[in-house]
Amino acid sequence: MHPFLLLITLFTFSLVKAQAVPSGKEVTKRQAESSDSSDSNEGFPPFIELLRGRDGRDGRDGEPGPKGSPGATGEKGDTGPQGPSGPSSGGVTYIRWGRTTCPNTTGTELVYKGWAAGSYFSHTGGGSNYQCVTEEPQNLAFGPGTVNSSYMYGVEYRTYGNIPPEQRHLNRHDVPCAVCYVSTRVAHLMIPGRYTCPPSWTREYYGYLMAERYSHHRSTFECVDASPEAVVGGHANHDGAVFYHVEPRCGSLPCPPYEQEKEMTC
Repeated sequence: MHPFLLLITLFTFSLVKAQAVPSGKEVTKRQAESSDSSDSNEGFPPFIELLRGRDGRDGRDGEPGPKGSPGATGEKGDTGPQGPSGPSSGGVTYIRWGRTTCPNTTGTELVYKGWAAGSYFSHTGGGSNYQCVTEEPQNLAFGPGTVNSSYMYGVEYRTYGNIPPEQRHLNRHDVPCAVCYVSTRVAHLMIPGRYTCPPSWTREYYGYLMAERYSHHRSTFECVDASPEAVVGGHANHDGAVFYHVEPRCGSLPCPPYEQEKEMTC
């Protein structure tokens, strides 16, 4: 080989080797400066330094995965506290026969007062039930003169004979009535034969069971107040509809507990 060519080859190899292998001081210095990066250089020779680049940007969220299966039903929780009372149920209405006022009980109010009325006791037609007609009637269109229609008459007490003495003075007097509304009740009923209520029920009023006479045309049975009033100025024998006390008849009704000829309560 030519001597000049060999010299250039040796010089080049030395240069490359010098650049590839740092001196002992330089290696020590770089190791000291990059002590925080020792974990990153693990597995590499001590004279090779891995330089960290800048932190990359966060990646975008991937697509949602499929919906998982429902989990197992948990244990039943404790019972919660009782909630507040609900709204009123609407209340009930009833007629207090023989009085112009309603009982002084919680939630009870007078809707209107009026007069007891019904069909004439000997008429075969008309209505069989008694009505509490208002003291302030209103009319729509009407034709003058009498027509073949149904008639409404006032109701009179028939309180003579062997009846409670405190009611005998009401004989042939007209009967008043009052329509009452109770906002705190959900049901109402009249119990023939008793003047007290079952447990959990509230008594609005009590009295005697009354209806048309047995020989008259049929009517409904009504509970007339035990302390009845009379319509002012209504003491005259106009007949019309009437109220008689009701007595049980033994045989078809068991006696006892019922007693014949004793006025039934309600």
